[in-house]
Amino acid sequence: MTDAADLMRMYLAEPDQPFPPVELADPSGLVAFGGDLSPERLLSAYSAGIFPWYNPGEMIHWYCPDPRSILLPADLRVTRSYRRSVTAADYGVTMDRAFADVMSNCAAPRGNEEGTWIGSDMQAAYLRLHNLGHAHSVEVWRDGELVGGLYGVALGRSFAGESMFSRARDTSKIALYWLCTQLTAWDFTLIDCQVTSSHLTSLGAIDVPRTDYLHLHTQAAARPDIPGPWQFEIPIPNSPNHLPG
Repeated sequence: MTDAADLMRMYLAEPDQPFPPVELADPSGLVAFGGDLSPERLLSAYSAGIFPWYNPGEMIHWYCPDPRSILLPADLRVTRSYRRSVTAADYGVTMDRAFADVMSNCAAPRGNEEGTWIGSDMQAAYLRLHNLGHAHSVEVWRDGELVGGLYGVALGRSFAGESMFSRARDTSKIALYWLCTQLTAWDFTLIDCQVTSSHLTSLGAIDVPRTDYLHLHTQAAARPDIPGPWQFEIPIPNSPNHLPG
């Protein structure tokens, strides 16, 4: 997209400038660039089904891809080996107990990767959202150490999953299992997985047209929030031998 008029439309020059309509996104789903990561801007983005995705040092890029990857919490696909990991007695799990540490672990390079898209500005911005009760984490502990987790943003009964990490086998999947179980109990409509991947598909995520996603998300986001900080309201593994002191 190189047309000057399109570029001007996509550029967020003012703090209170609204996002362009998502229907005008380019083929990659790019809706806009520029702006900031203030709580107001982030909440406006998530309300519209838009999320930031860019490399540290770059201008902020805002996306709403088509199709959209979503996971219905009750439809999480749990294989036999996955269930064995969930039913093991060698971990504890919490919510909103170590949000900053979860983000820091999600930001760490993985495998052969040299960098991360979760820069220090992103970490600070989502920690602000967490402190305001909009961003949440799930933590998996083993012998008092954080070994897995995930974080995301909730609006009403819609949860946007941002990232997850594992420091031991299946611990991110354990976090996702208990998140889905609790979100189902809270009658959440969907988890927004944003961009498809083979890993997410194996867990039950599906691709839907952007219009279908926005319909589900808009209705779900309009419902009452679950106030933060979150705590599990379902029976969960919480052995004091595994939780931090």
